Amino acid sequence: MTAAKRSSTVYWLTDSLYLNITNKCSNNCYFCIKNFTNGVGGFNLKLKRDPTVTEILSELQEVVNKKNWREIVFCGFGEPTVRLDCLLEVARWITKYYGKPVTVRIDTNGHGYLLNKGRKVTKELKAAGIDKISVSLNAHNEETYNQVCRPMFNDAYESVKEFIKKAKEDFDTEVTAVAIPEVDVQRVREIAQELGVKFRIRQHVPCFF
Repeated sequence: MTAAKRSSTVYWLTDSLYLNITNKCSNNCYFCIKNFTNGVGGFNLKLKRDPTVTEILSELQEVVNKKNWREIVFCGFGEPTVRLDCLLEVARWITKYYGKPVTVRIDTNGHGYLLNKGRKVTKELKAAGIDKISVSLNAHNEETYNQVCRPMFNDAYESVKEFIKKAKEDFDTEVTAVAIPEVDVQRVREIAQELGVKFRIRQHVPCFF
């Protein structure tokens, strides 16, 4: 029997370097890729526990200078802002020590303010060196959002839109939606336009097992 691959905190696809700092999430989206596979690109992203900042930086330092990365992205099998302080510390390290032109991005469900009550989340992200934010809106109204994303917060959908409004003040911000039957993707595109941000559609990874 082949030994299971160790969990990866740092992984890469083409010229993008990704940071998988947690598997915890405040949504339970039925379409999430982690429901169908253990990882992507040959990397195992199923974490047995949240890695410490020291562990993340140690793994990052092993690979960060092996290539001129186009972007470094906080994106894995969980919601990065669940671990806001960890995210900020790692982002500050990248800003201070990487020393090459690179875009630092966060892929988020937009629950940052719900998860971190009393914090000025987007301002803290900006101060830490984040350049771009990609927000998964994933629905054209609250009812559909609750149906497909199954959030742990009652007021999640409106909070995500408020997060987008705050993010666009300081960041290159985009809204994304997964192409699934329940979602009116064109309406999500229109909402993004109304909010004054870019839109990108993401393809659903169906279950083949």
